[in-house]
Amino acid sequence: MPTIPSGHTPRSEPPIQPHRHRETAESFGVDAERYDRTRPRYPQALVDRIVAAAPGPDVLDVGCGTGIVGRRFRAAGCTVLGVDPDARMADWARGRGLDVEVATFEGWDPAGRTFDALVCGQAWHWVDPVAGAAKAARVLRPGGRLALFWNAARPEPELAASFAEIHRRLLPDSPAALQTPADIDRAYSTMCAHAADGLRTAGGFAEPEQWRLDWRHTYTRDEWLDQVPTIGVYTRLAPDVSAELLAALGAAIDAAGGDVPVAYDTLTLTTTRDPA
Repeated sequence: MPTIPSGHTPRSEPPIQPHRHRETAESFGVDAERYDRTRPRYPQALVDRIVAAAPGPDVLDVGCGTGIVGRRFRAAGCTVLGVDPDARMADWARGRGLDVEVATFEGWDPAGRTFDALVCGQAWHWVDPVAGAAKAARVLRPGGRLALFWNAARPEPELAASFAEIHRRLLPDSPAALQTPADIDRAYSTMCAHAADGLRTAGGFAEPEQWRLDWRHTYTRDEWLDQVPTIGVYTRLAPDVSAELLAALGAAIDAAGGDVPVAYDTLTLTTTRDPA
C-alpha cells in the first residue's frame, strides 16, 4: 500500500461542497438492507494498517451508515462507536451489534468522550471539511489516528463509456453523464485535497498524507444493478426513471458479456492528532 504525499492531488478545481446537500446526504437509509448488502467493502490491509497506527483500540466511526466499516474494526478487536445522521441506517447498524448515536458529526455531542482513532468510509464529503476537522481534533486523543477513505470504482473502459452514454440520454444533468475513468480519479483526488485543506485550516493535526490500495472485483449483472440504487445520484430518483435506467444499464452489461469488471482504488487521507 504506497503512501502518496497529499500535495500530489489536484488543487486547481473550485471547492466542492456536497455536505450542503442534506437531502441527498440523508437519503441512503431509504433501503438500508440493500445498502448494507451491496456496497463494496474495504481491503483488510487498510483496516490492519489503521489499527496498527492508532495508539489504542477506541474507534469513532463517522457516517457509520449500516456499520460496514464499524463491524470490520470491531472484528479487529476495537471498541467502536458510530455516529450517523440517518436513524434508519443507525437502527440497522444497532441490529448488528454496533453502538450508534444519531446526529450529524458537526452537531454531535461527544459528552467529553475521546478516541484513539476516527475513521470515515465513503462519507467525509458529507461533513463540513473545516467544522468536521475541528470536531475531530477535539475528540481524538493526542497522537490519535484520523483516517478518511473512499472506494473509487472504475468499470472497464468500454462498459464505462456505455454507462456514460446511457446517463447522457436519461439523466443528462447527472455527473455520471460525463464520467470517464480519468474523471473518477480526478473527483476522488479532489475530495482528498479538499479534506486535507479542511484539516490544515482547522489545525491540530500533523500534515496529512495519502495511502492508496488498488484491488479488483467482478460483479455479475444482477449484483451491479442491485448496488446502483444505493448511490447518492440515484437514491431520490422517481421509480419510473430508476426502472428505465436500470433496464438500460442491464442491457449494456448483457451486450458486454454479462459481467462488470471493476478496478478499485481505496484512497485514504490520514494524519495524527498533535501531541498535547
